[in-house]
Amino acid sequence: MRNNFAPATAAAAIALITLVSGCSSKPAAAPEAKEAKTESPMNPKVTKQDYGKTADGQPVDLYTLTNVNGMKAQITTWGGIVVSIDTPDRDGKMGDVLHGFDSLDGFLGDHPHFGALIGRYGNRIGKAKFDLGGKTYQLAVNNGENHLHGGTKGFDLKVWKGAPLAGPDASVELKYTSADGEENYPGTLQTKVVYTLTADNALEIHYTATTDKTTHVNLTNHMYFNLSGEPDILAHEVQINASKMTPVDKGLIPTGDITDVKDTPFDFTRPTAIGARINDTKDQQIAFGGGYDHNWVLDRTGPVMFLAARVHDPKSGRVMEVSTMEPGLQFYTGNFLDGKIKGKGGKSYGKRSAFCMETQHYPDSPNKPKFPSTVLEPGQTYHTATSYRFSTDKR
Repeated sequence: MRNNFAPATAAAAIALITLVSGCSSKPAAAPEAKEAKTESPMNPKVTKQDYGKTADGQPVDLYTLTNVNGMKAQITTWGGIVVSIDTPDRDGKMGDVLHGFDSLDGFLGDHPHFGALIGRYGNRIGKAKFDLGGKTYQLAVNNGENHLHGGTKGFDLKVWKGAPLAGPDASVELKYTSADGEENYPGTLQTKVVYTLTADNALEIHYTATTDKTTHVNLTNHMYFNLSGEPDILAHEVQINASKMTPVDKGLIPTGDITDVKDTPFDFTRPTAIGARINDTKDQQIAFGGGYDHNWVLDRTGPVMFLAARVHDPKSGRVMEVSTMEPGLQFYTGNFLDGKIKGKGGKSYGKRSAFCMETQHYPDSPNKPKFPSTVLEPGQTYHTATSYRFSTDKR
């Protein structure tokens, strides 16, 4: 079904998710941090402002990236959170397409990782443990009997060091050093994430990491999207370039099998409304997830940028294309949102009011040897990237 997808843009043709030996040539990476030049309006620019302080007094910054089209993305050093993405609808009206909060206070409170960087391991690890190098590592149990999104204080709850980057596009670099033993993961992990807002309205995310001990790494971002502003996202039309998925047990841990999506509610090889089959609880996988909260095995063929998914909102005309070289895509439809969280403008975020497309290695890969490996060795460089490109259906 790959014919149904348009080619990825040239700007998105970047190297991703490679583990490169320290003696090998490095993949194309974002530029090193330099002082950004002041740009005139409607030129790409990065502005920085104080965003407040954490409970223990750490200062937090907010960076606003603006591209040549006037599109904007805001990034905070608290958790590397993408606070907002303002992009036009088919009539040219700008609108924010992300769940989140109006101030830092909301992001400091309890919320389901809105817009945040996730690490060291995005998604779930079964029984909250893994064996590595002859040793068992017991992790935080924070999702039933399992480990989720890096633990009780993952990368989403850290203050990152930010700096604007000089270059043709608006970019900001975030750095964080995760100490050996943090959340009981082995090795000191030096992590860098670069957000870039391109001239073709794509928010690109480059992730880089090195370690001094053998460890597991699986970084992603947890943005919650709603392209229409409506109370739910059930009318959004989704296409995923994946003919297989990883079924899960009741705890949403992969069984280790890889199954075909054909003739199931998980077949998004053609554009299909999210709500068309989401309540088909006769399907065991839908019942387990309360909707979609599963990993799709992308039909990629090699180490090149790959158009993984396309989402179209018929009301606004907005289109979002997700490109990556990660082998998996976690498509989540906000099944656990319950309306208790008051977000931007005081709006209640109810069930299925947003969706996530988290590019990743498969959940529980540390315990599934047949899955693509997430092991990072000393002397190797972890590098991956994902692009979220916005356009409209206006002809």
